[in-house]
Amino acid sequence: MRAVVQRVLSANLKVEGKLISQIDKGLVVFFGVGTGDGQDEIDKMALKISKLRVFEDENGKMNLSIKDVGGEILLVSQFTLFADCSHGNRPSFFDAEKPERANMLYQDMQVRLMQENINVKMGVFGADMKIDVLNDGPVTILLDSNNI
Repeated sequence: MRAVVQRVLSANLKVEGKLISQIDKGLVVFFGVGTGDGQDEIDKMALKISKLRVFEDENGKMNLSIKDVGGEILLVSQFTLFADCSHGNRPSFFDAEKPERANMLYQDMQVRLMQENINVKMGVFGADMKIDVLNDGPVTILLDSNNI
């Protein structure tokens, strides 16, 4: 399981011009499920995201978590996080989980993050999404469940 976590001042997500989700201060989490990922990876990833200290305290140090600042998460499915570009110029997505199972785990990740008392908005799995992000910092963190 992989995630790209971006600290944002705001973000919104549209599908076919229709606003689907929006957040103010918080995190945009681009979330990819790899072949064989399951509940153990979701638990590890949700705990790590909920506890990441990427928000500034009163001294300007990154010491606060999303829960500390009352932020929200925009969770966006992103199978392309499993792109393999090692052969040629066209990415292979062989390591990405099959869509039906990936969507189930994407939904499970929302539930798990909400169990951490975080408001989580969603994208639309498999849709052509347009996302406006106002990065804060920027702060961008790469997470892989194999390394946390």
